Amino acid sequence: MKITHCIIGLAALAFAASPVVAQTAQVSQAARQLASSNNAFACDLYAQLKETEGNLFFSPFSVSSALAMTYAGAKGETAEQMRKVLRFSGEQADTHAGFAALRRHFDEVQRGGSVQLNIANSLWPQKNAEAPLLEGFLALVKQNYGVEIAPVDFVRAEPEARARINRWVAEKTQDKITDIIGSPLDSLTRLVLVNAVYFKGTWESVFEPELTKEEPFHIWDRKDIKVPLMRQKNWYRYGEQSGAQLIEFPYVDGKISMFVILPASKTKAGLARMEKLLSSAQIEKWREKMKKREVQVFFPKFRMDWGAESLVEPLKKLGLLDAFVAGKADFRGMNGNKDLYVGDIFQKAFVEVNEEGTEAAAATVVVVEGLGAAMHQTPPPVFRADRPFLFFIQDNATGSILFMGRVVNPAQ
Repeated sequence: MKITHCIIGLAALAFAASPVVAQTAQVSQAARQLASSNNAFACDLYAQLKETEGNLFFSPFSVSSALAMTYAGAKGETAEQMRKVLRFSGEQADTHAGFAALRRHFDEVQRGGSVQLNIANSLWPQKNAEAPLLEGFLALVKQNYGVEIAPVDFVRAEPEARARINRWVAEKTQDKITDIIGSPLDSLTRLVLVNAVYFKGTWESVFEPELTKEEPFHIWDRKDIKVPLMRQKNWYRYGEQSGAQLIEFPYVDGKISMFVILPASKTKAGLARMEKLLSSAQIEKWREKMKKREVQVFFPKFRMDWGAESLVEPLKKLGLLDAFVAGKADFRGMNGNKDLYVGDIFQKAFVEVNEEGTEAAAATVVVVEGLGAAMHQTPPPVFRADRPFLFFIQDNATGSILFMGRVVNPAQ
């Protein structure tokens, strides 16, 4: 039996800057429940990726989305491992309906016009494959994920196929993610799945550029470096918990915010402690205890490119094993045969934070192969992010974490 493979790719981009109003959109229970599952997986994946040195930035939502499309074709033990690792609850149909509900919600956010939030999915199957994708699988991913389907030839025209996928990702991420697939794809590739996310918004309260000044930023094992620190005094949701300061920077219309977790300690152990505490439940506890108050903010400008990073080993450590093994993976739901496996899954991400807001992007690729407000009399607290910190960008209505990461060196 010939073994073939499939690639899953994810691309995500986010930009922030603008004023905020009250959140009024009604969100379905299915969307909220799935967002909670996705956030649990996000923290699990972060726990694996945190061991890398330096800055870190990725889109867990993009990873969940691409793997959910793959999950739609999984059967048996492969499907069960994916369900557990991705923290999905209930039946497969519930999971896919949840992603459809989230997609409708994000479409509403986009139509509101205050921010841009574009989420796109695509399938790139092998032309004239011996075992073509099943109509039932295609109908499911079209209905729930809104996929674009574009057959290509990985066997005889791989450079052209790869170029088309790269162009699609670049277009969906406003050219922030380019060459997501940098190396030639194996001739056994039979399917590439891609998710792309693009977000652009403006801070509720923009920072005045003329107030930005070069100031010291402490890095654990190096002398302090000089970085541009933005500054302003304004009202934010703020809290102090578990040896850290917490703050929410909302984007225009209040539908999406950046949350920052700043360890009190300037040591490497201080950030490591916050990373160890990180979980979906802990994030919710922190958010619940934050109150709106006046805060003196100092926050660095930064720009970061991350990836393209293979996620195979981190996912294996979480328990996703069979999907990557030829002959053991069971993706009969894709083409009716047990001859496909995931050859690779990787993501590339980008983020930039400045006085106007934040721009971020990420792309993930999976390759499947086969056989064949209170008044305060006291002075406002000072939130001075002059040392490594954690941050994530989150949809406030569903709680869905779109991007997350850490800044160790804003100058890199």
